[in-house]
Amino acid sequence: MNGQDAADIDLMTEISTLYYVQGETQEAIANRLGHSRVRIGRLLKRAQAEGIVDVRVRLHPAVSVEIEQELKRRFGLRRALIALDNADPDVQRSSVASLVADHLSRSLTDGQIVAVGMGRNVAAVADNVFLAESLKVSFVCAIGGSLRAGEHMNPDHICRRLASRFGGDSETLYAPALVQSGELRDALYENSTVRQTLDRARRADTALIGVGDVSEDSNMVRMGWFSAQEIAEARLSGTVGDMMGYDFIDIHGKPSATQMQGRVVGLNIQDLTRIPDVIAIASENTKAVGILGALRTGVIDTLATSVTNAHTILRLDEATKGEVRA
Repeated sequence: MNGQDAADIDLMTEISTLYYVQGETQEAIANRLGHSRVRIGRLLKRAQAEGIVDVRVRLHPAVSVEIEQELKRRFGLRRALIALDNADPDVQRSSVASLVADHLSRSLTDGQIVAVGMGRNVAAVADNVFLAESLKVSFVCAIGGSLRAGEHMNPDHICRRLASRFGGDSETLYAPALVQSGELRDALYENSTVRQTLDRARRADTALIGVGDVSEDSNMVRMGWFSAQEIAEARLSGTVGDMMGYDFIDIHGKPSATQMQGRVVGLNIQDLTRIPDVIAIASENTKAVGILGALRTGVIDTLATSVTNAHTILRLDEATKGEVRA
């Protein structure tokens, strides 16, 4: 960093403090610091872009508490993190992820282990971590990697980014996420390196997992894991989603009868039941049915999603209660 960059950062920090913390107007700041009002406005925007300022809009507490309490009551959750709706999917994902990042910042302590899944929602958590002090936390891959997923969505990359933001270390699972058969997966589980990492992930205090939907436009199809035909057949068999790309479930939270089961290398639902805080993250409005199925497995402790998804999940649960009891 050169001297000019450092000076700009100091100036942006001072301006942001005056504007956001002390409540001064841009005009008053311009007069105080001897800059034009236009320059002050540009520096405030740049401060947001460079992460000096983190502006977040949250639900009114009365609205938030009502939704959260109903989700907790229905599904036995410990907490629900509900973000305001946004038409921009990237902004929506970031809003949900920021709530998870805040929760982790408050709850993680030195020496803990976090098992990390894959996908855009999990990856977005690292982008929204703003922590003043570093922690000694281990982030361990809970699923294998995939070249087609791209670096940003791969659990190894996500673990390393989380470790750099929170502090601590990361551990890679040296195995592919998807293999040709259940037999090959079981053989990989016998490998000492794979077994060691998965055993450590099973001892995690927290797990970050995504919830997938079953559609021809899903990440699994885009990554080439499954064909559109396989997805269509899975839907016909009652599959509504997946947890962490591993367990395919129906709307009742039961394992679905699909040929796609049993080929992903990573933690499964039984493993997740032993982790104290399993955080499921899903921002897309296409995932409400999949989220409902995931909630009905009983393994999720913290749900992070949007207002629209929260309301849709509650309505779907009410509409399908008779089916679940049947």
